[in-house]
Amino acid sequence: MSTDTFREYFEEYAAERKSQQQDFTPDSVSELVSKITRNDNSSESGWSGYDPTAGTGSLIIKKWNDDRLAETPFSYAPHNYLYMVEEFGDNVIPYLLHNIAIRGMNCVVIHGDTLERNIKQIYFVQNSHDDYMKFSDINVMPHTDKVKEKFNVSNWSEKAIEHVESDKVAYIPALPMHRKHI
Repeated sequence: MSTDTFREYFEEYAAERKSQQQDFTPDSVSELVSKITRNDNSSESGWSGYDPTAGTGSLIIKKWNDDRLAETPFSYAPHNYLYMVEEFGDNVIPYLLHNIAIRGMNCVVIHGDTLERNIKQIYFVQNSHDDYMKFSDINVMPHTDKVKEKFNVSNWSEKAIEHVESDKVAYIPALPMHRKHI
């Protein structure tokens, strides 16, 4: 689970390298970035990690894995971490959502243009069981003014999708976060 298993396949067979300029972060760079950005999870932005050009999720997976391994199995709890990724390519969104959900992460996935803020959909991937051994649900955020303002959307470029998987959310108390330092 510590590595993006789709990246090589996607790079070889599905990437739109010429038309979309899609390229991918090597594992060694992802590993380095995850280690140098390790913190006590109290960043000013409120996000545990952010990738504005996520692709299949290699960088955010390494960040999540580093966060997970920086704690003990008794102190790590998914509700303590919330990641954000953005991706423009339609062809890669299913891989990205799958990679995040299968790892039980909590993450906001913005599908659209990072610079122009023309957004197709915003997904909230949520580990509603708050159990790192469970998969996350994939919910689609509504196209409301509140969501538009929160995520700095200039324009919705697709019709809203009404899809919510999380009907109940659990909070399972864990030991206080105990972050190991490098």
